[in-house]
Amino acid sequence: MGVKTSEGGVPTYWGTSGRRLQILITTVATTDFLLFGYDQGVMSGIISSDAFVDRFPEVDQDHQYRTWEGFIVSIYAVGCFFGACFILQLGDWLGRRKSIFIGAWTMIIGVIIQITCVPATRGVPGQSVGATAQFIVGRFLTGIGNGINTSTVPTYQAECSKSHNRGKLICIEGGNVAIGTLIAYWIDYGCLYGPPELTWRFPIAFQLVFALIVLGLTLGLPESPRWLMTKDRPDEARVILASLAAKPVEDEEVSLQLNVISDAIRASGGDGHSTPMKVLFTGGKTQHLRRLLLGAGSQMMQQLSGCNAVIYYFPILFQNSLNTTHNLALLLGGINMIIYSIFATTSWYFVERVGRRKLFLIGTVGQCLSMCLTFGALIPEDEEAAKGAAVGLFTYIAFFGATWLPLPWLYPAEINPLRTRAKANALSTTSNWIWNFFIGKSS
Repeated sequence: MGVKTSEGGVPTYWGTSGRRLQILITTVATTDFLLFGYDQGVMSGIISSDAFVDRFPEVDQDHQYRTWEGFIVSIYAVGCFFGACFILQLGDWLGRRKSIFIGAWTMIIGVIIQITCVPATRGVPGQSVGATAQFIVGRFLTGIGNGINTSTVPTYQAECSKSHNRGKLICIEGGNVAIGTLIAYWIDYGCLYGPPELTWRFPIAFQLVFALIVLGLTLGLPESPRWLMTKDRPDEARVILASLAAKPVEDEEVSLQLNVISDAIRASGGDGHSTPMKVLFTGGKTQHLRRLLLGAGSQMMQQLSGCNAVIYYFPILFQNSLNTTHNLALLLGGINMIIYSIFATTSWYFVERVGRRKLFLIGTVGQCLSMCLTFGALIPEDEEAAKGAAVGLFTYIAFFGATWLPLPWLYPAEINPLRTRAKANALSTTSNWIWNFFIGKSS
């Protein structure tokens, strides 16, 4: 699929331009973050299910291989970390579109490896280690693909959006993480009523739906015009800017946008070559280091707040502390994810009205008070008191979804200049995933 020209002289991609083209780009971005959220939540309902433990007994908490459970959950974050490192090194060379394409293909390969696992002996610890290792490799590859895309998509979205709605669009993208997690929880719950193989194979295979949508749409979408300008390809950038604005190529508005981007690149010290890593650690007028620390710090604090520990282990917490059945624990987890998704959508409205800094502060106070409630309710080690901990987790995920979920994905893409945006965003994402692994492994 390539660029075509309409009767009015406007370049088109997938036969569209202007607002409709922006919608297609947003569709790719939101679908990719739906997949991100789905991956975050899918293992929480599978990892402790009888069918999965029977096929992969190494994850059973009651025997010597019990550390495998945390490893299977957290190896995904390690893959995401390596995917983000890949973009850190090669993202500026590949471009946004090719990077997304590679990320989607890597995820597809990883999913196929996972769902083709065939353990040799059911229910016997140590006898299906080969299949468990294959599952771990597949999950690691899926993580690499997701790390590539989560490092690239916010940058791609920001560079193809108009400044007045950029924050809202990236918040929609980030908010879809919650919706993806919601879908994962309810698919996990529904599959409990099917055959044992369906219980774990179908939820994992469903990732292919999102990955194929991203892959298919990306084939016909344009490259980032700002990335093309950094590579000294103004003619291609002009065509894409014209299509995004629904204007003919030689229109004055297109020329003005092209000049603004060119001036911004020169002002940030761009010269058409890849940005050296050392530039990210400079101060002075550009304050690249400060911008990097703000972006990476927000991603680190998102993970240290305990969000993924809550998402991954919510059903297990209910089973162990409230003595609920696995079925009821999953049901309560699904309700928690509904709350998560509803409050995540509120950021779409408030991000441009309240501002980034105030939302960060509101979320921090709300999550802190929620965790205090959860901690206090678990002290007596009483089942009735533990119900207060459940309330604390519900309010925690509400505050998190409305504030700290989308903002760390928006902030680095906004505060870094064009010259360092791709590398700074990728480095911020590596911060997210290394702390994600640490929390998942230690929880």
